[in-house]
Amino acid sequence: MSQPRPDATPFYLAIAGNIGVGKTMVCDLVNERLGWDAYYEPVVDNPYLDDFYADMRRYSFHLQVFFLSKRFALQRQLIERGRSAVQDRTIYEDTEIFARILYRRGMMEERDYHNYRDLFAEMVSYLRPPDLILYLRAEPSTVVARIAERGRDMEKGIEESYIRELHESYEAWAENIPRIAPLHTIDTDRVDLKTDRGAQDEFIALLREHAAAKTARPQVEDHA
Repeated sequence: MSQPRPDATPFYLAIAGNIGVGKTMVCDLVNERLGWDAYYEPVVDNPYLDDFYADMRRYSFHLQVFFLSKRFALQRQLIERGRSAVQDRTIYEDTEIFARILYRRGMMEERDYHNYRDLFAEMVSYLRPPDLILYLRAEPSTVVARIAERGRDMEKGIEESYIRELHESYEAWAENIPRIAPLHTIDTDRVDLKTDRGAQDEFIALLREHAAAKTARPQVEDHA
């Protein structure tokens, strides 16, 4: 009997991590090496991002709702299309990390925060979680350097304290997210997925193993 192809069953990979950690680069890598559809974070066409970095208190709720709606639409699209796919940042991070920090910092009103969380709970109930979440980890000092290197004007005012708070939240989130989906962590301070071909090959082999394991599992048909 022939072995099942690694991509015979659509596989959904989501990439999580701090600002500037390299999520887009890894999305490109997966798309190039495996041919999986790539879904990117809506940054370029985001009508709130510049305003948010200039005045977080005023635009935090607007920005988070924008990301929530776009991420929900992307996740539905990739699932309904029925092809293996990789997504830049998960819908779960928006709520459990970014919105929570904004609320904790007093940058989002309590009524807006609870309204946002209620909306998230309703929307996420219609979504299938990823088959694997890849957490790209880096120390805050590394993240700050990478943000400076890519030189986006809108990010020049980001405080290092905000990056550190995001990092701490991600570390805690990574401990709990396996209740939703399997998690694999790559420490990008030690593993260079951008230029190290050997590290890239190991990473792609890992994804092939996960995809093949899913293909080999009996698929349960939903008759609901």
